[in-house]
Amino acid sequence: MSGHSAFAGMNETDPMDAVVPFRVDALDARGRAVMIGPMLDAILDRHDYPEPVARLLAEMIVLTVLLGTSLKFEGKFIAQCQTDGPVSFLVVDFATPDGVRAYARWDEDAVNAAVESGSADPAGLLGKGVLALTVDQGEYMQRYQGIVALDGTSLEEVARNYFRQSEQIPTELRLAVGRLIVRGDDGQSHNHWRAGGILAQFLPDSPERMRQPDLHPGEAPEGTELHDIEEDDAWLEVKALLDTVAADELVDDAVGVHTLLYRLFHERGVTANEPSPVHDRCTCSREKVENVLRSLSPEERAESVEDGKITVKCEFCSTVYRFSPSDFDTTH
Repeated sequence: MSGHSAFAGMNETDPMDAVVPFRVDALDARGRAVMIGPMLDAILDRHDYPEPVARLLAEMIVLTVLLGTSLKFEGKFIAQCQTDGPVSFLVVDFATPDGVRAYARWDEDAVNAAVESGSADPAGLLGKGVLALTVDQGEYMQRYQGIVALDGTSLEEVARNYFRQSEQIPTELRLAVGRLIVRGDDGQSHNHWRAGGILAQFLPDSPERMRQPDLHPGEAPEGTELHDIEEDDAWLEVKALLDTVAADELVDDAVGVHTLLYRLFHERGVTANEPSPVHDRCTCSREKVENVLRSLSPEERAESVEDGKITVKCEFCSTVYRFSPSDFDTTH
């Protein structure tokens, strides 16, 4: 079938910075898997993130990519954490079909204290707060937003909680981040980041195996056995298989996405779609920044002038835009 391949492990080229959609028909499961490398380096290298913060943001990027690449329309998927922890703000934007940008805000002293106390894991860095996942289809369409509490657990577990609360489709996922130290041709050691993830969802076609959330047991015909989709044998098998995934398998170039999918599901038969590349791509532009500045009052713009210029730096991509106050002179 064009655009699809049933594969046997190492025979398939493993893509980097690309999402691989897959399906396991025998288990009524579909999902996506990804390994991110050069794109992640580009995003993280722009900011002097402490390693624990970089790891946390990398996890958030993987989660956003796994979810955002499922969109079938033009728009954005935005994942955002606001917390009272050492990392107070995380945001990742996925702009269809393939653009990713990300940013983290942290308190240096609080992060250092967390490192010294051994509490610089994702749960310790996030503290209490909320994770908001937003689907934005453009200015003429209503936004959809789901919110779940950050309750002192990992980002992976918070995402699971989101799916339990907000989705009708049973969903399981794994996330991992690793850092490679590679000696370059110049003899110096260089850091390279890898992050990976896998997400699977249970999508049975047969009506008797689908959840019926609006049917109260008292309304069912006598003798009807209501099916609990979370306890379906096929879905339990999918979850059990994903539980065997080790973190290093998700970030190891020598394993790769296709080999991992083959290891997990080859006994049941797994089919992979063509990989969908993702790219480091910010949506800022000089025109957009200028429009924001024009929306300010002359007094607000005057407060932004330093050394005769208005300077704006994009928090995502670190691009610097400079304007002269005269650029906004309405007498021109």
